[in-house]
Formats: sequence, C-alpha cells, structure tokens
Amino acid sequence: MRYNTLGSITHGKYEYPIESIVIGSEDKTRPTLGLFGGVHGLERVGSQIILSFLKSLFFQMTWDKDLCHKLEKYRIVCIPIVNPGGMARSTRSNLNDVDLMRNAPVEADQEHVFPLISGHRLSPKLPWFRGTGNLEKESEILINFVKEEMFPSEASIALDIHSGFGVRDQIWYPYARTKKDFPLLPEAMKLKALLDQTFPHHIYKFEAQSLNYLTHGDLWDYIFDAHFDDPEVKDSVFLPLTLELGSWSWIRKNPAQFFTKLGLFHPIKQHRHSRIMRRHILLLDFLGRAVRNHESWAV
Repeated sequence: MRYNTLGSITHGKYEYPIESIVIGSEDKTRPTLGLFGGVHGLERVGSQIILSFLKSLFFQMTWDKDLCHKLEKYRIVCIPIVNPGGMARSTRSNLNDVDLMRNAPVEADQEHVFPLISGHRLSPKLPWFRGTGNLEKESEILINFVKEEMFPSEASIALDIHSGFGVRDQIWYPYARTKKDFPLLPEAMKLKALLDQTFPHHIYKFEAQSLNYLTHGDLWDYIFDAHFDDPEVKDSVFLPLTLELGSWSWIRKNPAQFFTKLGLFHPIKQHRHSRIMRRHILLLDFLGRAVRNHESWAV
C-alpha cells in the first residue's frame, strides 16, 4: 500500500490535504480499479463507503493469502475525499464556490441542458457555478492522478460515488454532456450483462447518465475523452462509472431529514447508515473482480 498527499487546499489558517491510496501491484499496466468520493462536500456517504471498503480490505489482507496474491496482479487506486474543503464547510462546492462536477472544459449539447442546474458562469453565489474557465486545484489533482495511475493500465474501471438524486441506486456510464452514445458503449453493456447475470437480484439501475440530465463541465467526460484520444493508450479500456445513491428514499422513510443540511445527501438514521455501508461492498468487490478478469467479458 502506498499513501500520498497529492496537494492541499489552503483557506485562511486551515489547510485541507487531498490524499490518495494505491494498493496492489506497482506495475501501472496491471488492471486497475479506481474509487473516488467526496467531489461534492455535502455528499459524505460516498467517502464513507470507500473508507469502509478499504477498512474491510485491509483486515482481510492480514489473513486472506489468496487476496494478497490477487493484489500482486492488479491495483486499487483511490482518492476518498476529492473536495476536503467543501466537506469541512459542508457545502456542495469547493472553497471557491465552484461545483467541481461542472468545472471541466466540456460543453453540453445546448438543446438538452437546464438553466443553472446543468452548470453556469453567472455567479459563485448561485449553486452549480462552473468557475471562470480555469480548472480548480481539486479538479487538476483528480485529473492528473487518474492519468498517472489509471491511463497506463491495460484495463481500468473508475467508480465515483455521489448521493442526492432519485429513489433508486443507479450506476451511470458516460456521457453527461450529450445523448449520443460514447465509444465504449459495447463494453458498458457487457459489464451490465455481467452484473445482471452474476447477481440477478441486484438493486442497481444501470444506464447512461444522459438519460437523467445533461451537464456542462463533467470531469469524467473530460477524463474519458482525454484517454480515448491518447494514442499511447488507445488499445486499453478505461470505463468511468458514477454510483448515484438514491437518497430521496431516505427522506421518504424519514421526512425530518429534509429539514437538515445533510439530510438530502446522507442517511441520518444509524441503522440506515450501517445498511448503506454494507450493501455496496458487494458492488466494489464485483468491479474489482471484473476489471481483474476483463479478458473474459470486455473483448
């Protein structure tokens, strides 16, 4: 395991480090699973799922020799909290009031976007502010980390965990900027079929993000296009996914959450929080096995 501080965000007398963990093979061409959370500071549960998964994994490594042998041949890379300043301040945006998932230099199809929610440059006082045109430090750190740790891999899957939308847990594949099919649609459909057949009673709705809404500046659209257009890695597979937790169901079961700052994005009740920590471990383990055995389904 390699632990690294990729950079830090300074705000007044406070400094918020952005930290990464890399587990497994030091050969960056090996199959790689990337885990990312906390892009929006209010959405703490995604970071907590990743940390819960890692805690379980670390303990298993103390007794599971088969797991240790597998980690010699593939890699897990992660940034558990991409936006530590926003999480400390309990805001969706970063400390510059920029929504990081609207920050990349990517423009959505204009006929399908919504005012404000799809991203704008009107004012940082309004939600979903894209910034002034430059990448925020957090965005640069995420992009550079993925390029360094995942682009060289022969096959890689990234999972970025969010909350705050819908009543059902959803797995989204690109694009967020257009309703047109993205180049790795066959691979996404094969992964969906693999999940459906392996766990026929799973809870996830697996579809393109564009079926729900379009946004400007999606970081994963930008990263995917950078990988797809890079001639040095053109023969490898890079599939970025978003897990959008259906947090509206938590409000339906506990309406009092609607009146708290974190209630729209976080399971407040302890038993519900524990259930969320348990239920997604299976998905993260599945994605690790899928990328490790990509030759069996992604060809």
